[in-house]
Amino acid sequence: MSDFAVFGRYLSRQRELRGLRRDEIAQLTKIPPTLVAALEDGQPDRLPERVFVINYIRAYASAIGLSPDEALNRFHEIPETVVAPEASPKELESARRRRAMRNLVILLVCLAVGAYAGLVLLGHLPSPF
Repeated sequence: MSDFAVFGRYLSRQRELRGLRRDEIAQLTKIPPTLVAALEDGQPDRLPERVFVINYIRAYASAIGLSPDEALNRFHEIPETVVAPEASPKELESARRRRAMRNLVILLVCLAVGAYAGLVLLGHLPSPF
């Protein structure tokens, strides 16, 4: 059984313990019934982007009386849900400078080729062919 399926079973059991049906959760949370089913059935391929799933889990947990933080902690225990850490500002600035330098070099090469072609067309330089 996958980690997503275990998490979905956890949500499903918590809902059932409180005597709620899936359609009631969908109404209370405004989450489409198909996505409530995907959450409970542990089918991540049927779920939207991660930011939406996190908000769905919060709403779902609140609707059944669970702590949203506890539900999210369980969700984050699933290895596939871990997000790579964002780059530091220093790394982002370094990457921005590399892109800017690359673009400057490309621009200068294009200008040099254009100037050379212009001088050849005007007859100031001999044709390379």
